[in-house]
Amino acid sequence: MLPTEEAHDLLALTQELCDRELTGKAAAYEARAEFPREVIRTLGRSGLLGLPYPEEVGGAGQPYEVYLQVLETLAGSWLAMAEAVSVHTLACYPVFAHGSERQRKSLPDMLGGELLGAYCLSEPQGGSDAAALTTKAVRDGDEWVVTGTKAWITHGRDADFYNIFCRTGEPGPRGISCLIADAGTPGLEPQKAENVMGLRSSAPAQIVFDNCRLPSDRLVGAEGAGFTIAMEALDAGRLGIAACAVGLAQAAVDYAVAYAKEREQFGRPIAEFQGLGFMLADMATQVSAARALLLSAARLKDAGRPFSTEAAKAKLFATDVAMRVTTDAVQVLGGAGYVSDHPVERWFREAKVLQIVEGTNQIQRMVISRALVKG
Repeated sequence: MLPTEEAHDLLALTQELCDRELTGKAAAYEARAEFPREVIRTLGRSGLLGLPYPEEVGGAGQPYEVYLQVLETLAGSWLAMAEAVSVHTLACYPVFAHGSERQRKSLPDMLGGELLGAYCLSEPQGGSDAAALTTKAVRDGDEWVVTGTKAWITHGRDADFYNIFCRTGEPGPRGISCLIADAGTPGLEPQKAENVMGLRSSAPAQIVFDNCRLPSDRLVGAEGAGFTIAMEALDAGRLGIAACAVGLAQAAVDYAVAYAKEREQFGRPIAEFQGLGFMLADMATQVSAARALLLSAARLKDAGRPFSTEAAKAKLFATDVAMRVTTDAVQVLGGAGYVSDHPVERWFREAKVLQIVEGTNQIQRMVISRALVKG
């Protein structure tokens, strides 16, 4: 259910873009491990990279409930592109919510897709324990000097701007600040792309900061506020990943159902056998439940109510569902599901990363359990 006629038109536009720009290209780009920067620009020029941000800063002013359904639609055609939109939306948040007037002048280009963002939080030895990050920034006159390494950075080799969460003070979360750097800044050195299992067209990379000098005005928000900024962004970002999971899982259900209706054994379609029919029923039910949980959390966010715990639930459940459903889709196709002639093989590999990014599902369980104990 969509809240407005405008939202219906937006979803129709998204599906049209998917049919024209995404679906037929995904397999080839994934096989080449090539990032489709021009496809991202096309999505941006169509207004899809700034959907939940206000119109006065270059966004589309859409509710999160609508934005997430756009992500779901994109993920059903090409997960890497949906994840790219989700991460870029996350990367725009620090400047939008905490940036200076000068920094916010870049928002129209960010939200229009001309500038692609990266969110540099994780490190080689500090993924889930973000408060323990060791990348440092020290003052030297009117500059910050950044030293350290970030890991698993989406758009690491392709971004135009980088949010850098780094230690500027005491140990722990209160000593973390956020800086923003442009691509090509001396000392900001993207490394080779990781050789990943899935999402190869948008493979992450490490970023090495080798005495990278940034003007003092590249500090986003107050010094020491970086951890708070990061966590605010991740609450919403987890909903984006959940939407990606729902879209991927729905695509797997649709493909498995279509195959089971056509594939015949023992003289009839395999969908008519109870063992397969019940499997398909469970797959479809799980996807519907994940979507309902996701949209419930989005409506809390849109209403200005606390949604962190519900976002953790949605991310946990939806990504676990994506892993189960894509696994079952491979099983429905049997041997055909194990070869790359059918997309379920790729979807199965891609689903795994969704249980890891933007807080592993073990971290989501910690968030939920702590909320229950605090009551």
